[in-house]
Amino acid sequence: MSAPSTAFHQLHPRIQRWLWQQGWAELRDIQEASIPAILDGESDVVIAAATAGGKTEAAFLPVLTSIAEEPGGSIRVLYVSPLKALINDQYDRLELLCGELEIPVHRWHGDVAASRKRQVLDQPAGVLIITPESLEALFILQGPKIRRLFERLAFVVIDELHAFLGTERGQQLQSLLHRVELAVRRRVPRIALSATLGDLSLAAAFLRPGGGEAVRRIESKEGGQELRVQVRGYRELPPRLTPKQAEQKEEQGQEVTPEDLAPGDTLEISSHLYERLRGGHHLIFANARKDVELYADLLRRLCERDKLANEFWPHHGSLSRDLREEAEAAIKDRSRPASAVCTTTLELGIDVGAIGSVAQIGPPPSVASLRQRLGRSGRQGGPAVLRGYVREPEIDIRTAPHAALRSDLVEFVAAVRLLVAGWCEPPQAGALHLSTLVQQVLSLIVQHGGVQTPQAWRALCRDGPFAAVGPDLFAELLRSLGANELIRQEPTGELILDLKGERITNHYSFYAAFQTPEEYRLMSGGKPLGTLPIAFPLFPGLFLIFGGRRWAVVGVDEEKKIVDLKPAMGGRLPDFMGGRGAPVHDRVRQEMLDVYRSADVPPFLDARARDLLAEGRATFARYGLAETDLLPWAGGTLLFPWKGDQVLDTLVIWLSTLGHGVSREGVALIFSDAGPDRVREECARLAAEPPPDPVELAAAVINKKTEKFHLWLSDGLLTLDLASRALDVAGAWGVVGEVG
Repeated sequence: MSAPSTAFHQLHPRIQRWLWQQGWAELRDIQEASIPAILDGESDVVIAAATAGGKTEAAFLPVLTSIAEEPGGSIRVLYVSPLKALINDQYDRLELLCGELEIPVHRWHGDVAASRKRQVLDQPAGVLIITPESLEALFILQGPKIRRLFERLAFVVIDELHAFLGTERGQQLQSLLHRVELAVRRRVPRIALSATLGDLSLAAAFLRPGGGEAVRRIESKEGGQELRVQVRGYRELPPRLTPKQAEQKEEQGQEVTPEDLAPGDTLEISSHLYERLRGGHHLIFANARKDVELYADLLRRLCERDKLANEFWPHHGSLSRDLREEAEAAIKDRSRPASAVCTTTLELGIDVGAIGSVAQIGPPPSVASLRQRLGRSGRQGGPAVLRGYVREPEIDIRTAPHAALRSDLVEFVAAVRLLVAGWCEPPQAGALHLSTLVQQVLSLIVQHGGVQTPQAWRALCRDGPFAAVGPDLFAELLRSLGANELIRQEPTGELILDLKGERITNHYSFYAAFQTPEEYRLMSGGKPLGTLPIAFPLFPGLFLIFGGRRWAVVGVDEEKKIVDLKPAMGGRLPDFMGGRGAPVHDRVRQEMLDVYRSADVPPFLDARARDLLAEGRATFARYGLAETDLLPWAGGTLLFPWKGDQVLDTLVIWLSTLGHGVSREGVALIFSDAGPDRVREECARLAAEPPPDPVELAAAVINKKTEKFHLWLSDGLLTLDLASRALDVAGAWGVVGEVG
């Protein structure tokens, strides 16, 4: 080590030798701080640093030092990762280091051979890298062996912690880790790694529910990386051909190309991406799988036009593993240029090597997501480069005020400003997570063959991560499961699975806490290509764009849900359902309001984006939105609260239960039946009363079954769950107070 280090000499001698062999000149600040914190063998630790900031080594240099002399007797390190692809990536990295210490490293997911898994079960040792779903499967399939498997467990390491925060999957992980500790009858130190944590105290509370204040928080002070940003604006343009013109052209035997049917501004964006990114290694993020397919297809065709080998590869969750790995291999291959057009699938820490730039089409799903995506660029000391592309519709005198604000562009500007300021969205708190509690109750029963109600409540709720669920609510949940024939109670009081519960837990789909839609499997020549939702209409002769290529449907097997495809010249984009996903946070909307009020023009906007911003600000000023939040429009009223989606949705539910015709569109609420004075009077009246009961509001919602195991809950339980996770009554009440 070239610089004085207090931590290096605490590492195992063979690790010190490995670091010298790798040519390390010094430890990073995050590693200097983490090594002594982890070596004490008692502390829970959160480690936050930029992508490629050395987090993995910050955890594993001291972890492996601790177990180097006794790597066996059971799994010594449980390493939880959110993605199978990330497991494969980290496995390759850890094997290099662990091989020096003769510490075994095991992968455990659906693609690992059964023989390798039997080896782990027969001779558990070293490091086990696993997803939450595979850990759940271990509890279901190997329940009696769990204690022996983890008897000498020394550490739990959670990678990409931000991917779990505030989600059903995260709640499942918390429960599983608590059950591991119950099995070994002791607390096991937990280490969390993440590149995007806005508030380390919230991360600490997630890592150790009920004990977050004792979690050690280590954040890298290294930084100062140069950030280069350009956001380009585009006015939406119609395709070259209308659907009717395209149909007429085909009837005349003429070819209709994807370029004929794509919006004109989309072609402009594709051309710019092609000109700027061709010949390098880049990531292009789109907010929907449909857009991934569109841009991947257009970029591939540009390569074909210029008689070049394809450089642009689609990567999203509906593609088969083979196609995703083909894209990853192409990007990692430094001997030829390659870029990926992707969704969140390449947002996490899969190592795709040095990336020249990150492109983001449309506003990012969140500031946290933008930070994570941008962390893939500039990983060799160079600047991080972000290219933004924003499409805005044409407007005229008939366009509604809220539709003329150029809100997508302003949201992108707000996200960049918050990114630079170091803010990102905190995880949601307060949700009951009753869907995941159903899963964990059934899993606990399978693990032990049966449980008593008091023991189950103590394990999962009183001492576990479902602390907001008291004995009475837990009993109500059990009654609901019994009424649905998932469980039954023996005369001894023991809870066991009923026939329906056995059927559910015996299927591999039980292991995931999140909902997975029923899908068709797409095949070509016996090779799997990926999946499409059942809701997408399919029939022989249909042309598709999928995996960045064009196909014709040859046949559809409804019983087996298999679709046979063959290569074709034409194609249409499939509807994968879903979109941006993440709700917009209050802080983002407040930053948007600041952008509208400001006269500053961000230097990272191109000429058209500057014009679009000026138009949005002119609309904002013309309607006096700096002074008022209510506007008369089309016989009704527009309300601009400048709050996040959760507050707006709560207002819609609340006001609708009172008989008002109200809906949400973008940043505004639309009252169809009342003028501004009437809306202000109603808000003043509501502000003078106590806030509404969130449970009463949630009861008015019809479609409450939104999570995987909601199917087995009573309407009363669904109402409580919705009220806890989807409504912001305090925020909504604050809005009516400001308006009134």
